[in-house]
Amino acid sequence: MSIFNSFMGKRHNDLIVGLDIGSTAVRIAIGQIMERVDTREQELQIVGAIEVPSEGMHRGIISSIEDVVSSISAALEQAEHLLNIPIERVWLGVSGVHVMTQQSKGVVAVSKADSEISTEDVQRAVEAARAIATPLNYEVLHVLPKSFGVDGQTGIKDPVGMTGIRLDVDTQVILGLSSQIKNLTKAVYRAGLEIEDLVLSVIAMSEAVLTHRQKDLGVAVLNLGGSTTSLAVYEEGDLMHHAVLPIGAEHITNDVAIGLRTAIDIAERVKIKYGDCIYEALGKKDEIDLFELGADRHEMIKRKYLSEVIGARVEEIFYKVDQELKSVKRSGLLPAGVILTGGGAKMPGLVEATKKHLRLPAALGYPFNIASVTDKINDLSFSTAIGLVKWGNLMTGTYRRPGTTGKGWQLGAASQQLKKWIKALIP
Repeated sequence: MSIFNSFMGKRHNDLIVGLDIGSTAVRIAIGQIMERVDTREQELQIVGAIEVPSEGMHRGIISSIEDVVSSISAALEQAEHLLNIPIERVWLGVSGVHVMTQQSKGVVAVSKADSEISTEDVQRAVEAARAIATPLNYEVLHVLPKSFGVDGQTGIKDPVGMTGIRLDVDTQVILGLSSQIKNLTKAVYRAGLEIEDLVLSVIAMSEAVLTHRQKDLGVAVLNLGGSTTSLAVYEEGDLMHHAVLPIGAEHITNDVAIGLRTAIDIAERVKIKYGDCIYEALGKKDEIDLFELGADRHEMIKRKYLSEVIGARVEEIFYKVDQELKSVKRSGLLPAGVILTGGGAKMPGLVEATKKHLRLPAALGYPFNIASVTDKINDLSFSTAIGLVKWGNLMTGTYRRPGTTGKGWQLGAASQQLKKWIKALIP
C-alpha cells in the first residue's frame, strides 16, 4: 500500500510507459522512479501491467489499422482505470520481419583547440555514421556505436577525455520499413497517445533481462513471440547481430491442431497444460482426454505423440536460430549461452531443448533490478514491455557515456519527423 500511496502523489507525466504491440497481445507496462522507505535510494518500480488480445497484427506487421487502434485503446483504458491517472506518452516497441541491420562508419575532426575529445564530438561522429544510403523505403531507427578510434588507435569504448585529432566510430544501424513504421505510429497516435521514441523491441528487452557481464562474454537473447522469433546476439558489450524469424509459438499450436485433428482453441489449451519439448522421458501410456479441455466428445491422445509434434516444430525454430548464429560464426560459441523470453518460452522443456539443439547454456530471462507491485514482472510475456520501461528510464535525462547503459544514447530524430507527418494526416 505504501507504494501506491507514494505513486498517487506523483504527476502523470512522471510515468514511464512501455507499449508492446504483438501479434497475439497488446501489453502495457507502467513504471516510475520511487524512493525506497528503508534506504531512501531511488529505484525503478513497475506499478502496473495490462494485457489485452491483439487484433490487426501479423508477424509484426499491421494488417488493419482500425483493429490495432481498438486493441491499443482497450489496453490504455484498462491501464488508466488501474492507476486512475491518464497516460499520455509511451515508449513504443518496433519489431517484425521488416527490420534489418547495416554497418556504418562515422568520422569527424575533434573540435577543441586542445584536441580533447568531448561528448559533443562523440555525438557528431555518431550523427555522421547515421548519414548512410538506406535501402529504398527504409529509414533509420537506431545508430548503435560498437567501438571508437582515435588517430588510428581502434577498439576504444569511451573516447571522451582522450586527446586526438580524428575521431571515428563503427556503428550498427537498425533500419525499419518506412510504411510499417508510419502505420504503427499512426495507430498509436489515433489511440490518443504521444510517442517518446521508437525502440527495437529485442534491444529494449535485452536491457531488462541481460547483465553487462553476459553481454561482454557473448550471449544470445531469444524472444519467442506468437508469430515471430526475435534474436539478438551480443559480444564485448555490443549488439553484433539481430534477426527476426517468421515462425513462433502460434505455429506450434497450429501443428498440434492438425496433428490431433482438433479445434485451435483446444490445441492451445493442450499445448499449455500438457505440452513438452522433450518427449524422450514421457511414457507411452501417458494419455490425455481432450473432453476435459473442451472437446465435444471423449478422445484419448498420447502425451508422447503430442510432445513429438511440438518437438518437431521447436527443432525447426532452433535450426533456423543456429543458422543465424553460423552466419556470424557464433554457433556453439557463446559463453553466456542463450536467454529465453517471450510468451512462447513458457513451454515446459524448452530450456533443455535449447541446450540440446544449440549446444549452449540456456536459461529463462526474467527482468532484474526492477521492483514491482504486480506479479506480471515474472511473466515472460511482459519482458518486452518491461524492457521498454527500463529503456525509457535509461534514456531520459542527460547524456550518458558509452558503456554506462549498454549504449548511452539513442538518436530518435526519425520518430520526431513521423509525429509531424502523421498528425497532419489525422482528421
